[in-house]
Amino acid sequence: MNIYKNLNELIEYIENNLENNIEYDKLAQILSTNEYTTKRIFSLLANVTLSEYIRNRRLSNAGFDLFKGNEKLIDVALKYQYESVTAFSRAFEKFHGIKPSKVKSNPDKLRVYTKLQFNENINENYEIEYRIIELDEFDLYGLGFKTTEATIRQEAPMFFAEMRKKYDDKYGGIDYGLVFYEARFDSDKLEYWVAYEKQIDEFKKIIIPKSKWLVFKIHNQEAKDIQDASKKFYEKFIPSSKFKLKPLPELEYYHDNITEFLVAIED
Repeated sequence: MNIYKNLNELIEYIENNLENNIEYDKLAQILSTNEYTTKRIFSLLANVTLSEYIRNRRLSNAGFDLFKGNEKLIDVALKYQYESVTAFSRAFEKFHGIKPSKVKSNPDKLRVYTKLQFNENINENYEIEYRIIELDEFDLYGLGFKTTEATIRQEAPMFFAEMRKKYDDKYGGIDYGLVFYEARFDSDKLEYWVAYEKQIDEFKKIIIPKSKWLVFKIHNQEAKDIQDASKKFYEKFIPSSKFKLKPLPELEYYHDNITEFLVAIED
């Protein structure tokens, strides 16, 4: 499967339905996977969440409609799937920087969010060794913080280093890093945690449900290599496979000077 060709088909479906209800299960069908995996792949390859992309395209078109046409504000709001003028006006002003009622007198303020186009000619082959394991429910104990897709690459290694400096002598080496995603990739908000297998009462208990996991190995514990391998996994491996992801945290398991990356999959 050429993932970039399928993503362009997904973009065309969105473009043709900006004034209609966009069915996320239809988007998943285009990529031959589930909604969760579709949102994860899109957010990584497009550097924007799927819901934000759709919202930005609608608001961009709405600005053009209000400037060029004579439609009532309520009609434009409903046209682009907003339930009320208030909700539409708030989103419009946040996106364009002006109120919808001021568009005709300030057309130079309008922002255009262009349609995405993926390069279908990218043809890179990678070999990724993996295995599938099944783990019963288990507990971890750790601390975390809120971050975003844009900042996690810088903030996570800093937090990891701070935790090691503060707790290594007391509790030994960190066993896991975890990434939690909010709202099934409708948001760019994440949480990054570091955790221990041993029970530590001053830390928060994290319950990891029973699941099957895809596991691939990185032969060091360097943050940059872990991040690059994770990106390659989502860009190359998942679109080329038939695995469907589950909404569980991603795990980085550190041991024996290696890192194992665990991603939960459906049975």
